[in-house]
Amino acid sequence: MKQHLNTLFVQTDGAWLRKDGRAILVSVDGQVRIRVPVHTIGGIVCFGRINATTPLLAMCAEEGVAVSFLSEFGRLRARVCGFTPGNVLLRRDQYRAADDEPTCLRIAGPMVAAKIANCRTTLLRGTRDHPDPEGRLDLACRRLAPISRRALAAADLEAVRGFEGDAAAVYFGAIDQLITLPRPDRDPFLMTERSRRPPRDPFNCLLSFLYAMLAHDARSACEACGLDPAVGFLHRDRPGRPSLALDLMEELRSFLCDRLALSLINRRQIHEKDFHALDGGAVNLTDSGRRTVLSAYQSRKQDEITHPYLQERVSVGLIVHLQARLLSRLLRGELECYPAFIWK
Repeated sequence: MKQHLNTLFVQTDGAWLRKDGRAILVSVDGQVRIRVPVHTIGGIVCFGRINATTPLLAMCAEEGVAVSFLSEFGRLRARVCGFTPGNVLLRRDQYRAADDEPTCLRIAGPMVAAKIANCRTTLLRGTRDHPDPEGRLDLACRRLAPISRRALAAADLEAVRGFEGDAAAVYFGAIDQLITLPRPDRDPFLMTERSRRPPRDPFNCLLSFLYAMLAHDARSACEACGLDPAVGFLHRDRPGRPSLALDLMEELRSFLCDRLALSLINRRQIHEKDFHALDGGAVNLTDSGRRTVLSAYQSRKQDEITHPYLQERVSVGLIVHLQARLLSRLLRGELECYPAFIWK
């Protein structure tokens, strides 16, 4: 079992990361803000204009601590990590499987079916807890169920991707019904459509930021168990894209990120003032808003649930690591099918 280490998030513009013995120092304007022993950290995520010294990066590479540099929107720019400790035989199995469409379909089909099922569960729980006078939530749930079954039985990968797109249109067309704030407080968080690169409204901004955090964790999970995060089965290969990490994210998007976004809004932990609009229509989180979201994300990862396949109590933050290891077992021929994560 992988030890659940913390992630160090650095978001103050102009901050410097330095090495001090076997510890990480973060300083701003020459003043040390925090000192953290490197063995207690699982990863470092830097937002915006953050600087890091070469000795610090070398130490992190030696200790297996990945350092990710993201834009202020949460988009990955670069990632520094040491030599991959993975099993070369496992990676050869992964590459062969990625070149075989039937094998890709055996993996991608359950992933997408589980993603859609988890989206439906998110909406179903909303129908029990929130009024739905227009019936949008109930209609969306009834439409998602057959799409999930079709994705699992799809004949090729293009069909799987098509069903995923159909489900996304249904799901994101209804999700803002789960915002329970009274008017006019809820109006800034209403979402007419899913927009990315850049997000065009606060809700989309919040989702994109949380997805970036999950992508970082999924990529780390791939590296930790020896898989190549760039070679996926659902997402096509593209230079610079962590396709396998994006694959592993799919089952957890609604369970972890979407529900957390809704909780932050409904509990008034995040407000309209925590966002600001940029030239061109993009919406970004403020520094205080990012701190609120990051704190909530780290706290959510500490919650425990029973894993549906392993039937063990695990922290939410370990699920993506467990799914990566289950996938590696499938690639080695130890499992007949991929046990996707389905939230109930």
